[in-house]
Amino acid sequence: MKIALIDTGHANFRSVERALLAAAQLLPSSTSAQAQVLRTHDPDIIVHCDKIVVPGQGGFGDCVSGLTTRGLDQVIAERVAAGVSYLGICLGLQALFESSAEAPGVVGLALLPGRCEKLQTAPDIKIPHMGWNRLELQHGGHPVLEAAGGNDAWVYFVHSYHAVPRDPALIKAVVTHGTQQVTAAVARDNVVATQFHPEKSQAVGLRLLAAFLRQ
Repeated sequence: MKIALIDTGHANFRSVERALLAAAQLLPSSTSAQAQVLRTHDPDIIVHCDKIVVPGQGGFGDCVSGLTTRGLDQVIAERVAAGVSYLGICLGLQALFESSAEAPGVVGLALLPGRCEKLQTAPDIKIPHMGWNRLELQHGGHPVLEAAGGNDAWVYFVHSYHAVPRDPALIKAVVTHGTQQVTAAVARDNVVATQFHPEKSQAVGLRLLAAFLRQ
């Protein structure tokens, strides 16, 4: 199994790579022994991979620029359309949408309809939303989230924006932050993405990554 870890130039790739390799060890030995994580921004490598993982830290504009200036947006769209499984992490989720209030005028991958909005401020809410929070599954959840622990899963967040899909059914998990619900995970067909960081979410995160690799 070849896993393309997409290098946008704006992420903590080493921790994601380590987490993916650790998650692969939870798979049957015949699969785990063949798992390769290829950190790349080369379209010719991506087209030969079985899974695509897009992590991201920083800003929406930087993440999208890291994809579009190298033509990675096109190859990712083509591979997703061909049925290759995609996992987005943090900005790898936000970049799936059409736009973000964080970077007016910047067009995202537009693989999912909707935009990203800044979290609401209030006296009882700290922005960025940082730390552990408990998932609340929505719209039937998703097998990857169920494998991670479902409604009992505590996961780690660091973000100030979240996705607001035009189709609410795309939201597969939320968390409660103060008085607001925050989009924690979205999914459609072979695309699944988390606003939280599986690589920072300890055993829960490893179970989620292993479930993604099994798809």
